[in-house]
Amino acid sequence: MAEDISIKPGPYRRVPPGVHPPADPAYRSTVLRHPKEPLIVIPQTLSELTGPVFPYDRIGPLDHDLTRQHAGQPIGERMILEGHVRDEDGRPVPDTLVEIWQANASGRYAHKIDAHDAPLDPNFSGAGRTVTDSEGWYRFVTIVPGHYPWGNHYNAWRPNHIHFSLFGPSFLTRLVTQMYFPGDPLQPIDPIFNSIPDPEARQRLIAAFDIGLTSPDWALGFRWDIILRGRNATPMEK
Repeated sequence: MAEDISIKPGPYRRVPPGVHPPADPAYRSTVLRHPKEPLIVIPQTLSELTGPVFPYDRIGPLDHDLTRQHAGQPIGERMILEGHVRDEDGRPVPDTLVEIWQANASGRYAHKIDAHDAPLDPNFSGAGRTVTDSEGWYRFVTIVPGHYPWGNHYNAWRPNHIHFSLFGPSFLTRLVTQMYFPGDPLQPIDPIFNSIPDPEARQRLIAAFDIGLTSPDWALGFRWDIILRGRNATPMEK
């Protein structure tokens, strides 16, 4: 059967100005990396919607549970994190690969270039992944990450946060962002958090405490939903 080349993908609704950080965010660590010229909006094509397909078959049974990936329990406050991935019309987005990475409870990443003198945790690698179910839900079990200094300016400390990466059916459509915690006093003075111009959009990066998701005597529950496009889109890094 011949391919019907008359079928064209519909355009995604563009995110309003002020939601994503500008191309030249005002924090020192990106000065040498951000684009020097205005971004070019490329028309969407079938490749953004249909492929290449990302392989999901190597996800292990404990990839989503960062507290059970080693012989012992990690140090820190356990937490359960769930959320709903939706499109701009509120429809669930199934089969989306969701990856997270984070610092340990002391505020140190298990990475060779992290020079923070906080202790490493041999039972915590700080990385996990899962795939959204048929209704667009994801779930992780982890520990609350610690604050850490980052050298951007005098006495600079990052708020508690977890990095997120999302892949749709095509790995040409990867999105990266950060999730924050409610009530963190470092958020108002953090250049990365405040690189998002719209105050309401910044609030969409903060998870909500969920007592219904909390496991009695074991772990607090947090919920963070992710909206991929449209006027209520979750802010993403560029």
